[in-house]
Amino acid sequence: MDGRFFNIIRRFQDRPKVGATPADVVHAENKWRLLRYRSEQRSGVPILLIPSLINRHYVLDLMPGKSFAEYLVAQGHDVFIIDWGTPEKEDRFLTFEDIVLGYIGRAVRKAASYSPTGKTHLLGYCLGGTLATIYTALEGDKVESMVNLAAPIRFNDDGMLSAFSKIPTLNLELMVKAFGNVPWPLMQFGFHLLKPTLNMSKAVYMLEKAWDDQFLDGFFAIETWGNDNVSFPGAVFLKYIKELYQEDLLHKGEFYLDGRQVDLHNINCPLLNITFEHDHIVPWKSAAVLNELVGTDEPDLMHMRGGHVGAVVSRKASKGLWPDISNWYRGHEPSANLRLA
Repeated sequence: MDGRFFNIIRRFQDRPKVGATPADVVHAENKWRLLRYRSEQRSGVPILLIPSLINRHYVLDLMPGKSFAEYLVAQGHDVFIIDWGTPEKEDRFLTFEDIVLGYIGRAVRKAASYSPTGKTHLLGYCLGGTLATIYTALEGDKVESMVNLAAPIRFNDDGMLSAFSKIPTLNLELMVKAFGNVPWPLMQFGFHLLKPTLNMSKAVYMLEKAWDDQFLDGFFAIETWGNDNVSFPGAVFLKYIKELYQEDLLHKGEFYLDGRQVDLHNINCPLLNITFEHDHIVPWKSAAVLNELVGTDEPDLMHMRGGHVGAVVSRKASKGLWPDISNWYRGHEPSANLRLA
């Protein structure tokens, strides 16, 4: 047998540990936890990382050397992250209000309590960015600045997820009634439909790079994360698909939470919006449109090559994207602004 296969098997059996950056739980509630990464040189306004609700948080702390969180900590930032945990049967009744105003609200207030300004920077990834955007539009008084990373804002686009959500025979109520929480294998199947040949192309590429232990470590770390999904709380899923994907209410300015209109023009903090040219999950124009809707003066837009996941956790990201984000935060520290004034 080709020696490359033995190398793959060996690396698979000795997979790298994911989510390894040391952190302490500073708040826990229901299934979710707020983690604060350990550091001996924290300074400035804290950064709160908000990952997607249906993915494990450690995509932003993938493995040593390929961890965005580890990088930020090494740069002296005070870094927090939400670990959403695993929803159980009773969580089918969680609402959008519970997630955004409740859980994110408490995470923001907790992180802000460690801040010299009483505020925190936010960074939302994918659906986490959508949730962070909604929160900031409603409760932005404790948000120092916001970075969105491949976060959908306009849902009525030419993407396959948008088309899938509008299939006439898609009965969302029946799905939630049957399952409670929408099972992650069902959602994963939907994502695989976006690029049906992806698994085959990954297998071929892995075989071609089987001699590279560093590549295999990263490959299996991403695969571990990609196959470690969580189910979608039923009531949240219904509102998300019906009011965002099917009706596009957030983009229209007609989305309501707790009886309050989510007006994105209310966002007036500094904003960095990051989009990716080859993102097949969040078409980049559907994320970039946020800059046209906020009240922030001259919001920043960073459009980059790469895809939804690879551009965030690749070796290239550690030399480009991550330093750019860290430097942007440094430039939007209150003390830095005073020096520039």
